[in-house]
Amino acid sequence: MSINSALLAGVSGLTANSAALAAISQNIANVNTVGYKRTTGEFSTVMNSRTQGSGYSAGGVMATARHFTSQDGRLQRTTSNTDLGIAGQGFFVVTERAENLQVTDTRMFTRAGAFSLDNLGYLRNTAGLYLQGWPVDSDGNTAPDPSDLNRLRTVNVGSVGGTAEATTRIQLNANLRSSQPLAAEAIDAALAPPGPNAYNPTTNSMAMWDPQTNAGVKPDFELTIPLSDSKGGQRTVALSFLKSTVPNQWFAEIRAIPASDVVTGAGLTNGQLRSGLVAFTQDGRLDVAAMAGLGASALFPDVAAATLSFAASNSGAPGAGVVAWAPNLGIDAQDVTFDLTAATGGLTQYDSGSVVQAVLTNGTAFGNLSEIKIDETGFVTAVFDNGVTRKIAQIALATFPSPDNLSQTSGNAYNVSQGSGTFNLKVAGTGGAGKIGASQLESSTVDLSAEFTGLITTQRAYSASSKIITTADEMLSELISIKR
Repeated sequence: MSINSALLAGVSGLTANSAALAAISQNIANVNTVGYKRTTGEFSTVMNSRTQGSGYSAGGVMATARHFTSQDGRLQRTTSNTDLGIAGQGFFVVTERAENLQVTDTRMFTRAGAFSLDNLGYLRNTAGLYLQGWPVDSDGNTAPDPSDLNRLRTVNVGSVGGTAEATTRIQLNANLRSSQPLAAEAIDAALAPPGPNAYNPTTNSMAMWDPQTNAGVKPDFELTIPLSDSKGGQRTVALSFLKSTVPNQWFAEIRAIPASDVVTGAGLTNGQLRSGLVAFTQDGRLDVAAMAGLGASALFPDVAAATLSFAASNSGAPGAGVVAWAPNLGIDAQDVTFDLTAATGGLTQYDSGSVVQAVLTNGTAFGNLSEIKIDETGFVTAVFDNGVTRKIAQIALATFPSPDNLSQTSGNAYNVSQGSGTFNLKVAGTGGAGKIGASQLESSTVDLSAEFTGLITTQRAYSASSKIITTADEMLSELISIKR
């Protein structure tokens, strides 16, 4: 009977509008939830089949939830470096467990990027889900795989301890006075045979100079250079110069201070690391060609590859001309390159006072973790208070062919569904994936004005559906009362 179908249609209207009200309520309740995507109830007509001449039979209405998961929320600035937002498409990959993940453990996807450090140093959001990323190898590289979730690891900042960086490069900006008077030791060295006090890098050197006893040869000019070893320990080397009787040439020695910091092979004494001649052009610049022509007599025959090498402390007794760090230091091998021809100055010989303008070195002493930074491509970088930075991981973003069809789960997260399609893991900013914004959070996509308007219309529709039921009930009562 048509009146019965009207009753059922009214009931379906109540059910459908109840579902719509639930969706609106969920939206309003999550208006301040980070990364929340609004849901709406969409109605579709239900038609009953009817035979010819039997009259119209109402089918009613059915409500279906539609999720606007692909809709981007506005990014808002925060004060935490570990708050993350995505500008564009993509989802963070998260898990419920931080450690000992198995292939069978569920990986979920979320836009809720309010991450903070837990007691073990893992990045976890407010729903208790742990952030996943590709680990960084010792060379600072990652190996992204678009389809293998098992290559991801939980991003852990707590495992990063203090660090140090050994010195590998020294840039010198210094001048040697061209009119420097000749020392007696330099004059004696030019005699044939050499005089009794002649400078000799092996038997009477600048490294032997002792101002208390006047032993050895006093340098015409000396500068000291700080070095950081592999443990961040501070070492010092001195570069000493003595003007030669040959115009535009200087004797030079590099030595360790104190000499006990190194063990040297034959030909090197009193902490010497290297000795030889330094040549200059007539206009005061370092003469690269003359240095090459001096060959083994030069401090560095190839100025472009002026490298001083230290063997490790455990390398054993060094050979002739070889330098090793002292065994008691227990430090690693180290190569230090001298930049003597820098565009800003370098090593020069002008007729002005011998002076050091600058000694620039890399390398740092031991430093503790002071800050975590995350860039727009997802690299998580540890910053230490000694200026050293170290990449820890790269955050992966997952994209889907149909993100609106992802299956919702608790914690403002999603699971893969048949309708969403297969995930594709990407580096942020590539292949259609959005960029990551640090110290930013994605706000909810709920518009309160639209939700309250929907609340009013849903309430009216619910009331109207209830009127259908009361009207049909009255008609049935009239029908029953025909026979009395």
